Amino acid sequence: MTNILLIFSDDHGYADRSALGVHADVRTPSLDRLAAGGVSCTSAYVTAPICSPSRAAIISGRYQQRWGGQWFDSASFAPDDVPSLAELLQERGYRTGYFGKVHYGDESVGDRACPPHHGFETTLYGLAGQSLGRLNYLHHSEQAQSEYGADAARYMAVQPLLSGDEPVEHEGFLTSELGRRAADFIQAEDERPYFCMVAFNAVHNFCWQLPPDELARRGLPTYDDWKPDSGASYGEWYDDVIVPNLPHGREYYLAQLELMDAEIGKLLDLLDATGQADDTVVVYTTDNGGSTCNFGDNAPLRGTKYTVWEGGIRVPMLWRWPARLPSARETDALASTLDLVPTLVAAAGDEVESDGLNLLPVLNGDTDSAHTALHWDCGFQWAVRSGDWKLSWVDGSDAQVQHLSSYEHAPMGDGWHLANLTEDLGEQHNRIDDEPAVAQRLRDLHADWRTEVGLGGSDPTAVLGDPVGHEGDSDH
Repeated sequence: MTNILLIFSDDHGYADRSALGVHADVRTPSLDRLAAGGVSCTSAYVTAPICSPSRAAIISGRYQQRWGGQWFDSASFAPDDVPSLAELLQERGYRTGYFGKVHYGDESVGDRACPPHHGFETTLYGLAGQSLGRLNYLHHSEQAQSEYGADAARYMAVQPLLSGDEPVEHEGFLTSELGRRAADFIQAEDERPYFCMVAFNAVHNFCWQLPPDELARRGLPTYDDWKPDSGASYGEWYDDVIVPNLPHGREYYLAQLELMDAEIGKLLDLLDATGQADDTVVVYTTDNGGSTCNFGDNAPLRGTKYTVWEGGIRVPMLWRWPARLPSARETDALASTLDLVPTLVAAAGDEVESDGLNLLPVLNGDTDSAHTALHWDCGFQWAVRSGDWKLSWVDGSDAQVQHLSSYEHAPMGDGWHLANLTEDLGEQHNRIDDEPAVAQRLRDLHADWRTEVGLGGSDPTAVLGDPVGHEGDSDH
């Protein structure tokens, strides 16, 4: 049977792969190697522009709105009657391992959202929902918690990791440890095929948390984590560690990206050395669009994490399976992280009900089409893409929109926007006035989808009336 290695990063910018040639200082030889040996989906999307609801859809293959997951405050793991990808593969004879960040909502030890309680046998993970969505890159121990103090320990995310339900302390570079644990799992003596999921916390903020030897090698200065005695509140301090205020911010980000890429390369080397590469499906993607306030770059896409502009929801997606898939191929078929569940179950030789599609025919080149439409709905903002067209709506008066614009430097727009993505990938031209029939068709399509997934209440845009003639695009 086919082995499966599913690799996730955190907030990886769409432009930040060296093979794309956008930035000369980006070095991702292992991701380039994956792309050269497999298939790149250039029109791949997540289901939310933030991590928690997006990750819930990834592990379930279902739109998270089906159980009310729209934003941080409503995000949660799928209900008990929705099997996880790990459970589906475990039922089909796979041994399962999870290594990395967990963030489906506000998890507690022992919850179903914890990997050992939804199908993963071997685990090393951190509950990022307990620490503002992040894991520290260097410190995870009771001593670190004591040294930082209760408030800073939460903000800086230094709590011990977990294996099963038991705490595990680790002082050292977490990216390397996750790679090492995944390699050990892959090499374990077990006749069963494996499903290995690696969820790196790279390249989430705070990227200055690098090993001292890496800082020295790159000529980068040490930067201190926040502590109450730093002389500033956390909020004041935070503004100094994002664009444009953090010195060397982009360099720290690129260092974390390069080091994560190196761990991916080690796993690919291991597959080669053990003769597993040909019949192992390797998939790489990220949980949402790059965070530009934390030095990611989404060019040529407009927007950032948190937004339903393309920069918040379109992501890298690379597939390699030498025994079945062509090499160095690109497809612009409309794909989604919803498709991971049905495609990987299909790679295991079976079928499963899902909101996603089995992408193998697309990846093989047997067909050029996948989804006819994809939807995003955060309550205060939503979008729908169908074919070349994308309609989005943002309530610019919403408190979330105003907070994210100021605190995370994430302008989100206001009102209606219609774009032809084939002609205008950067969403710079609002076609809402000259294509009213297209706008109405997409609005109706999204309304039908809302009914299908069980989003209660009326269309949140109803107060604005007919979209035609409402320009509402104030953030160019």
